[in-house]
Amino acid sequence: MAQSFGVIGLAVMGENLALNVERNGFPVAVYNRSPEKTQAFMQERAPGKNVQATYSLEEFVGALERPRRILVMVKAGKPVDAVIAQLRPLLQEDDMIIDGGNSLYEDTERRVSELESTGLSYIGMGVSGGEEGALNGPSLMPGGTKAAYDSIEPIVTKIAAQVDDGPCVTYIGPGGSGHYVKMVHNGIEYGDMQLIAEAYDLLKNVLGLNHTQLHEVFAEWNTTDELDSYLIEITADIFTKIDEETSKPIVELIVDAAGQKGTGRWTVMSALEMGVSIPTIIAAVNSRIMSSIKEERVAASKQLTGPSARFDGDTQAFVNKIRDALYCSKICSYAQGMALIGAASKSFNYDLDLGEIARIWKGGCIIRARFLNKIKHAYDENGSLANLLLAPEFKQTILDRQESWREVIAMAAKLGIPVPAFSASLDYFDSYRRDRLPQNLTQAQRDYFGAHTYERVDKAGTFHTEWMKEAAKV
Repeated sequence: MAQSFGVIGLAVMGENLALNVERNGFPVAVYNRSPEKTQAFMQERAPGKNVQATYSLEEFVGALERPRRILVMVKAGKPVDAVIAQLRPLLQEDDMIIDGGNSLYEDTERRVSELESTGLSYIGMGVSGGEEGALNGPSLMPGGTKAAYDSIEPIVTKIAAQVDDGPCVTYIGPGGSGHYVKMVHNGIEYGDMQLIAEAYDLLKNVLGLNHTQLHEVFAEWNTTDELDSYLIEITADIFTKIDEETSKPIVELIVDAAGQKGTGRWTVMSALEMGVSIPTIIAAVNSRIMSSIKEERVAASKQLTGPSARFDGDTQAFVNKIRDALYCSKICSYAQGMALIGAASKSFNYDLDLGEIARIWKGGCIIRARFLNKIKHAYDENGSLANLLLAPEFKQTILDRQESWREVIAMAAKLGIPVPAFSASLDYFDSYRRDRLPQNLTQAQRDYFGAHTYERVDKAGTFHTEWMKEAAKV
């Protein structure tokens, strides 16, 4: 009997997605280019399950019922193209390839166009949730033709995380839209993680909280409507882990150099190309880059000094102010991400539903949070909302808490603690709320040195000033 779904690539995510599909009633065929990996998977994780191991692509394709539905879980870039090239001669009309990796959306656009023109179907599907999500229910962001999505809907709606208003999967849109939304999801994730890291830095190095107190603060924050989230939850857990050899918190033994796989950088590049301001996410990417020059920073720390002042205020009151600053900054980070998705929707004709995207992020994914209910509600109330900062609830939240937010950033500056994402978020808010920015001077400078012209506030049209002549008269 033929298997109803195939998975190529048995690294952690591929293995767990295969087991998830099988558990939900769809017999699976698996293939990995290393036969030893396939054998280990079958012996250790798939005994007694309706999983068929195959050891060549020909055998793999032959094991699947038609039309074939094949999930590819390999490294993004050339490896995906290599697998597609190997599969194409073996497939027939209406067979489908699903790329579940973190592919660049532009690559997905190209692959959809190339494969659909030959009679094959192609889905670029963002998958978020890590190892646990892949096994027990991820958030899925599939893009491609609607017909292609409809053919896999019975499977993806079963394997996705389930929340109060349905499975955490929806048809995102055409072409590379699924991978675009996943890319921005990861950009927001970068922002979230950096904001949490800055809150931790302030709590530890300004207020002097120990690992037990840090656990208690983050655990308490995780009970609140605004900060209840997967990332806050795991942060609270991290502070409970003690190294057996040294009796120190493991987090304090970890080198402070963060890695990145590229999706955050892609988000920044796309925003720059589209002219969308995402300063919090940019600050998060920059912070990882700065963290990576560890040796250089250590050397600099021996020569460059900062303030010697110490905090001498009410500790609990300042903990609460850090919480408020974190939430206000988080709102700005999500506002930037959703604005970027909205701009891409218009630019690429994706016709994305921002409220539905917020809904499918409520479960399974890394940025899942109670707060996403409020984002969905904001877009349900006003589908043409220009920016989340203008949604009534978020607007009032920031207006109520901005004093604490400003105080935290001012204290960080006074004590020499870098808070680039907190600061970028506040700058975003302050820039967005002002009806006049100093770029009138920028335009004057551009016109002065390059005759780029400018517009005036008091009359229509485009103008140029002969600045050297005018300056000579003064």
